[in-house]
Amino acid sequence: APGPQLNAQLEGWLSQAQSTKRPARAIIAPHAGYTYCGACAAHAYKQVDPTITRRVFILGPSHHVPLSRCALSPAEIYRTPLYDLRIDQKVYADLWKTGMFERMSLQTDEDEHSIEMHLPYTAKAMESHKDDFSIVPVLVGALSESKEQEYGKLLSKYLADPSNLFVISSDFCHWGQRFRYTYYDESQGEIYRSIEHLDKMGMSIIEQLDPISFSNYLKKYHNTICGRHPIGVLLNAVAELKKNGVDMNFSFLNYAQSSQCRNWQDSSVSYAAGALVVH
Repeated sequence: APGPQLNAQLEGWLSQAQSTKRPARAIIAPHAGYTYCGACAAHAYKQVDPTITRRVFILGPSHHVPLSRCALSPAEIYRTPLYDLRIDQKVYADLWKTGMFERMSLQTDEDEHSIEMHLPYTAKAMESHKDDFSIVPVLVGALSESKEQEYGKLLSKYLADPSNLFVISSDFCHWGQRFRYTYYDESQGEIYRSIEHLDKMGMSIIEQLDPISFSNYLKKYHNTICGRHPIGVLLNAVAELKKNGVDMNFSFLNYAQSSQCRNWQDSSVSYAAGALVVH
């Protein structure tokens, strides 16, 4: 909550990251507590160019309410300890018109951390132009593959615009009995090595920017990537632009785990930060 303390933390993490993939058109970054993933997320946010970004779309998965479509916020302003972020009511009006969106309740919005955890980082990355941009928060439900394609198509026109940035909110593997996921490939050595191998397999498939390969990977390994639907929407939006000859590439810049699992009693969450660059 204390702005100066949060600001100093974010500055510390950002100062440790390199800006090798600027300007990013989209980033994938985690949404856990900053103690766990703040350092990892900085590698994604370091690729944001505040001088050209005028709108920040934030796509986060729904953790608390069953949702089969996407939902928009009832709020007009999101407060952060740094400064207030304005929701883009014009883009919201255009999205409402499609009939593809539900309205989340204020309670759902306040309960959901997948968008919230990106707000201070967005504010920090954009602080030099804090009066020149708005945000477009979208809560993404448990979409079917065909719905991921529909939303990807719809959002592709926004992704095509260099003044827009997409923030895709996702952690990677949630491993352990408390997550009911204990996949272990013994050939990789310790459990945490197996988790890393599994995550990096998924990350390299995301880097190929092929939504079907990513779906197949999830069906085969059931990796507990909580933002798989926002990632699926991004991959489908990219596929749509590629059809029209837009050249893009995605690369992951950092990978981390909350702790190293060595036995069946352990648990961990993985985090990855990456950026999409349009050529």
